[in-house]
Amino acid sequence: MFNIPLLTSDIFGLSLDGPGSPSINVNLVEGINSSHCNGWGLGWYPGDRQSAMVAKDPAARGTQVLMNALTDWSNFRSTVFFCKVRGASPGYSHTETQPFSRSFAGRDWLFMHNGDLEKAELEKLHGRKRRLLEPLGSTDSELAFCNLLTQLQEGDARKISNVDPQLMHTWFKRFDRIGSADMFISDGDSIVAFQGTNSPKQLSYARFLPPESLKGLESDFARVVLSDPRDTYRTFLMLSSSPFLSGNWTPLQRGQMIIVRRGAVVWDSLASLPDNSMSSVLPVRGGQVRQPQESAAFGAMPVEQSQAHVLNVRAQSQSPDGSQLAYRLFEVRHSTEYEYEKAVEHSTHFFRLQPTDDPIQEVVKTSLRVSSPAEKILYEDVFGNQAIHCTIDTPYDRLTVEATSQVKIFAAPPDDHSLSRRQTSIPLVWMPWQRQMMMPYLLPSELPEPQLSELTEYAMSFVERNDSHLLRTLEDINLRIYRDYEYVPASTSLSTTPFNVYASRKGVCQDFANLFICLARLLSIPARYRMGYIYTGANYANKIQSEASHAWAEVYLPYVGWRGFDPTNGCVVAQDHIRVACGRNYVDATPTAGTIFRGGGTETLKVGVQMRELNEG
Repeated sequence: MFNIPLLTSDIFGLSLDGPGSPSINVNLVEGINSSHCNGWGLGWYPGDRQSAMVAKDPAARGTQVLMNALTDWSNFRSTVFFCKVRGASPGYSHTETQPFSRSFAGRDWLFMHNGDLEKAELEKLHGRKRRLLEPLGSTDSELAFCNLLTQLQEGDARKISNVDPQLMHTWFKRFDRIGSADMFISDGDSIVAFQGTNSPKQLSYARFLPPESLKGLESDFARVVLSDPRDTYRTFLMLSSSPFLSGNWTPLQRGQMIIVRRGAVVWDSLASLPDNSMSSVLPVRGGQVRQPQESAAFGAMPVEQSQAHVLNVRAQSQSPDGSQLAYRLFEVRHSTEYEYEKAVEHSTHFFRLQPTDDPIQEVVKTSLRVSSPAEKILYEDVFGNQAIHCTIDTPYDRLTVEATSQVKIFAAPPDDHSLSRRQTSIPLVWMPWQRQMMMPYLLPSELPEPQLSELTEYAMSFVERNDSHLLRTLEDINLRIYRDYEYVPASTSLSTTPFNVYASRKGVCQDFANLFICLARLLSIPARYRMGYIYTGANYANKIQSEASHAWAEVYLPYVGWRGFDPTNGCVVAQDHIRVACGRNYVDATPTAGTIFRGGGTETLKVGVQMRELNEG
């Protein structure tokens, strides 16, 4: 038990990426005298529903029997938790104890405030005619809460994500002018936190990943731990007026507001967070590109106009906004060397080393050299990859395979996602024949049902964090794998499953691609595995993966086509990536594979990739 000074209040909030049941115990001051009392309040959304539950004790003394009992209660499970611990003068009733809860727009809202506002000025700000949103108690905090809901009502907003964050920030700054305004508000999905300029305490936040999230977090006023076995893989973000002893805590600046959803910051008033809309960065992968041209009269029908469309992406020199579209020329050398303990007398091999040739990627020239005489069959496999089958009957103890290619990567204008047929939200709607054609790319890995259920819940956390927006969800998955998972060479094998990667939070490019693909398929978004190369001159963080072939994921978007996401580097696939082979998984797109029928013994394998950009003179 830790002692805290009298007349001190603390608040903290939790946002988890999936429903959790944290063990929360507050530390109350022992031996408190009759002129002061302890109080605490706890709010959450049982079953992660829109209806909140609040437990309060405005004058707690002795042990916290009720608080301990909540942890073992089946309804004590949510993605959002609010808690306030208060030491104050006696006289506070249940009505004045935070967090406050108020039903509005078909959901319950929770609110906490640490500080004091000038009540008279606040009443002027709120007005007296808003009877539908009048406080029940007498505190300035509840009046501020009612005022925030009034602003939502006047803007016809039903939840936090409906409001422009910049506008909401101005609402809190009005309170800041009439006192100390450290505040949290939640609609059950999001948490908004504001650090006032006259704050009595410093608000901070920290994000915890498994397995660190399972460790007990201790502060002067509370102890929090995710002790429920169901929460083994939970990620959560904590906001607190007093930093806990463990964790990497980031202090909020005076006047700063952040919005947290599903265990991550989704908006920050002080940071220029990247636009999650992918329309500005995704290149075109085939199909028609519509570039409006100047209209002209057509024949004898002056009311009708014709419009030219450039169908060849390579022919476009600029995007609709006037920016230049130039190609880049690369040379790639991929060498594979096998050494054997005994001579190999007969073997067969498959090579998928020729880059794809399509509207934005042009193969200028390519060649393949095999050190031993072989019968070669060039063909296109069922996934559209250019493949070579080799049969070698001449004995060898060393085999070298070297592929050299020159490839142009053309820049392309961004996709226009405003078009009516292009879907922007989850779930996607597929025609029966589309679903049939995409079925190989919709079935996730065959894993035990409990593992798929856990991964599905994880995938849905991205959907809910991004308000079901398709492209923002995919971007979020891409960035979270890059930021939350550690790139560790030789930490996995070909048998490593997406769940293994999710549980360990580490892997290599192949593992991150497989996890992305699995999550996308669980959301009914067709996804496939792509093997290729990445230009390391672009200074990506995980350069080591380019010493061999690189891997990433591609998803199919209705009336758009296949689009690439590279979770290893947290970027979308553009002009730094050369696409080679694709398929349902690694086996379908492996660059080299073979079978030895006679001889061989112990094998030693060396793979090297060199990629450089060429400047045409």
